Amino acid sequence: MSHAFVTLNSKIDDAEFSAFHVQPKGPRKGGVIVLQEIFGVDSYIRHDAERWGSMGFEVLAPSLFDRFEPGFVAEHTPDGVQAGFKYLQAHRIEDAIADIETCVDYLRPRGPVFVVGYCYGGSLAYLAACKIEDLAGASAYYGSMVPKHAHDKPRCPTICHFGRQDQHIALEGVAAFSAHRPDVPVHLYDAGHGFNNDGAPAHNHAAAKLARRRTLELFDANGAG
Repeated sequence: MSHAFVTLNSKIDDAEFSAFHVQPKGPRKGGVIVLQEIFGVDSYIRHDAERWGSMGFEVLAPSLFDRFEPGFVAEHTPDGVQAGFKYLQAHRIEDAIADIETCVDYLRPRGPVFVVGYCYGGSLAYLAACKIEDLAGASAYYGSMVPKHAHDKPRCPTICHFGRQDQHIALEGVAAFSAHRPDVPVHLYDAGHGFNNDGAPAHNHAAAKLARRRTLELFDANGAG
């Protein structure tokens, strides 16, 4: 299973950005786009991309803040949060969606394309499912913007994951979203924000394993294999 950064050009303005590219191990099941948290394509995101690669998917993890700082990566510290949040505020949703669509175009000639995202990437995964026609499935982890977009309907099968102990996302908003969007399964876990990040203080092995199984089941049910 090989991996390397590749250079792509966004559909919206031809802006250049990099993406961590992982070739699948064994027979190719499809493509997966892994969307970063505000910390960039850091070790957690690269590890997650490699894990999807080990399950037979060709993976792209786009570096979404390259318009501001090519290759940006920040530590999970107060300073890192501040740096990532600065770029988050400056980053236009339409630019992010265009970059994701560029990744879809790269992967789609070889089979169905799915998207999974975490934190900021979780919000973008949901929005991509609503705005991009050629996605086969989407899995959004603890995306704080998701409840605010309950009026947006996904164009592909989509699931959402939230932690009951997440201090950044109000459960009331999650419940309201679920009530408004019964077509989108919402899974709650006894975990906090960032529970998928192996080795991080917030990591919750049981929650991460269950959420990943549900995500893989979604992908398998919608063309992977």
